Amino acid sequence: MHSFGTRRLGAASAVALALLVAALAGCQGGGTTSAPSSSEQSTPAGSRAHVLAVKIDNVGPARPQTGLDKADIIYVEQVEAGLSRMLAAYSSRLPGVVGPVRSARETDLELLRQFDRPTLAFSGAQSKLLPAIAAAPLDPLTPETDPDAYFRGSDRAAPHNLYLRPARASHTTTGVNAAEDIGLRFAAAVPGGKPVAGRTVRYPATRFSFTWSAERSRWLVSMDGTPARTADGARLGAADVVVQYVTVRPSLYQDRWGSKSPFTETVGSGSAVVLRNGKGYDVEWSRPAADAVTSFTTRDGERMTFAPGQVWIVFASK
Repeated sequence: MHSFGTRRLGAASAVALALLVAALAGCQGGGTTSAPSSSEQSTPAGSRAHVLAVKIDNVGPARPQTGLDKADIIYVEQVEAGLSRMLAAYSSRLPGVVGPVRSARETDLELLRQFDRPTLAFSGAQSKLLPAIAAAPLDPLTPETDPDAYFRGSDRAAPHNLYLRPARASHTTTGVNAAEDIGLRFAAAVPGGKPVAGRTVRYPATRFSFTWSAERSRWLVSMDGTPARTADGARLGAADVVVQYVTVRPSLYQDRWGSKSPFTETVGSGSAVVLRNGKGYDVEWSRPAADAVTSFTTRDGERMTFAPGQVWIVFASK
């Protein structure tokens, strides 16, 4: 496991050339193929995480997504027009296929600095954002940099049909859980917490609901009032849900229609609610710098613990 302090930075020059063509990759990909399955790729054991982060589409035509159930962490963030996208972090295991893959945002760059030079899979980016991506301590994985790793599915229309096959990518992983790597501790519950049946987080144009299932020992996920499922039909469920209250402000970038991209501030401090084992815990979060990880502590100053399994971190506006 890494220490919880400063992370090393990678040289920007190693990725700058590959990113020059990434702006055109938002709607580009490999050839058409049949609908994807979510079979796993086995990964070797290791001592430190090498995270594959994939930017996932989340509008109606992109659902159901493929491979979300294999992620260690799923981050949910607001994008243009009040919609949302997800950033799925994989390390303990890799899915056979993941997607639909969409474009990167400025928020992703700051968020991913918690990890040690992760690989970021994305379909492209605004041209003005490319220099920032090139300077970030990460390895880009786009249809232009690694075309053999991507394909277009035949079951839906572009741009909601671009998928990644991690086994064909240049990324390698160590099998270490990404959540533990950034300091989340899986252990018995801390004292306190209040029984809660569920929680809903609303964005201007979408919403996420998490409902506790004692039978499955999971928070069942719904999106816009509809149960969320994998491409194989399984219900999505989280062991833990963190609703992290943050500042969401306009970024320096905008989409092709002139809409400003929101920027979610993940450096700083604030309040959060952690859902685990049918209870809600009021906690505080703190991330003092971009090269530091986020800590979660109870109001008594005790380090928050998490139930083993997938963690969803949903960024909600203060």
